[in-house]
Amino acid sequence: MMPVNARYYDGASAARRDVRVMLSEDGAALTILGGADAAREEWPLTRLRAVPGQARRGQLVLTLHQPDNLSDAMPLSPARLAIRDTELIAALRARCPHLMWRERRPRGIARLARRAGLAVAAVAVMLFFILPRMADTLAGLLPIEREVAFGRAVVGQIEAALGAANLGALECDAPAGLAALDSMVARLSGPADLSYDLQVAVLDHEMVNAFAAPGGHVVIMRGLLEQSEGPDAVAAVMAHEIGHVEARDATRHALRAAGSAGLLSMVMGDVTGGAAAVFLGERVLQASYTREAEAQADAFALDMLQGAGVSSGGMADFFDGLAEEEGDIGEALPGYLASHPVTAARAARARNHAARQGATTPILDDAQWQDLRAICD
Repeated sequence: MMPVNARYYDGASAARRDVRVMLSEDGAALTILGGADAAREEWPLTRLRAVPGQARRGQLVLTLHQPDNLSDAMPLSPARLAIRDTELIAALRARCPHLMWRERRPRGIARLARRAGLAVAAVAVMLFFILPRMADTLAGLLPIEREVAFGRAVVGQIEAALGAANLGALECDAPAGLAALDSMVARLSGPADLSYDLQVAVLDHEMVNAFAAPGGHVVIMRGLLEQSEGPDAVAAVMAHEIGHVEARDATRHALRAAGSAGLLSMVMGDVTGGAAAVFLGERVLQASYTREAEAQADAFALDMLQGAGVSSGGMADFFDGLAEEEGDIGEALPGYLASHPVTAARAARARNHAARQGATTPILDDAQWQDLRAICD
C-alpha cells in the first residue's frame, strides 16, 4: 500500500503536522513518516484504538493504547492521528482486532456506581425529608383563594387518574340527587364554623372511597354510596373528610404529592408532565394520613355530627362494614381501607359517642337517601 496523507497531533501542543502513513511491509503496524520530531514511527495494529466522538464523517482518529491491558481507557501516548483515506481506513478496520474497544476500567464502573448511589440517595432525601417539610410550611402560607384553585386542579387530576377524558366528565349531576347532597352538606356545615365554602361532589366510579382536596373540596365515589347502609354513614365519612380539609391535611398531602410528581418527572425525563399529573392524581386519591391526623379528623367528625343532631352510630356501622371486608382476604380491599386504615378502636369510639348523644334524627329521609344513591343515574 502506498503512503497516504494524514494529520498528526503530538498532544503536547496545538501544532498540527502533515504526515504520510501506510501499512508496514509485514502488515503488523501503521507506519508514520514525519511524525513527532519528523521521525519515523511504527504504531502496532494491536494497540490502535479509535478515539470516540472526535472523528468527522469519513475520518478516523487513532491513538495508541497500553499493549497488554485492553480494559485500560488511558492511552499510552497523547498523540492523535487523523486519517481520511477510505482504503486505509477500511484496511485498519479489518486488521485491528480492538480498534473500537470501549470497555471501561473497573475504577470507572465503581465511580459510576457510587455517583448513581449518591443520586438515588439525594432524590430519596428530597422525597422523604425536604419536600414534606416544605409542603407543611407552604400549606400554612397559601392564601385560601389560591388553595381553592389548587383544589380544583387536584380534583381534575383525580378524574384523569380515574380515566376521565375531560374535567367534570365523571361528576354525577342528577337534580334530585344533587338536592339531597346539598341538604346533607347544609345540615352538617350549618352549625359549624368552617374556614371554607364546601364544594362536595360525587364521582361516577365503583371504588368505595372518599377523599378531601385542598380548599374545601370533598369528593365521594359512587361505590361508597352503594356500599353504605344509610345516609348517616355517608354523613360520617363526609364529616371526616371535612375534618381533613379544615386541618389542611389535604393541602399538605397534595403539595407533597405535587412536589414528588415534579421531581420524579424531571428524573424520569417526562418533559410534558403527563406522568407527573397521573402520579399526583393517584397519590391524592390514595392519601394516607398519620394516625394523629386520622384521630383528629374522627374527633372533628364526631363533633360535627353532634352539632347537626345526627347519630354517630352511622360511623360505627360504616367502620364495622369495612372491618368485615378487611378480614375477607379473598377479595380486594375497598379503596377507603387502603387510604384510611380501620381499627376496632375507631368503631368503638364512634359507638360510645353515639350512646352519649341525645335525640338525633337521620340526616336524610328515605326518599332523599334513594335520590342520593341514584345521583349518577
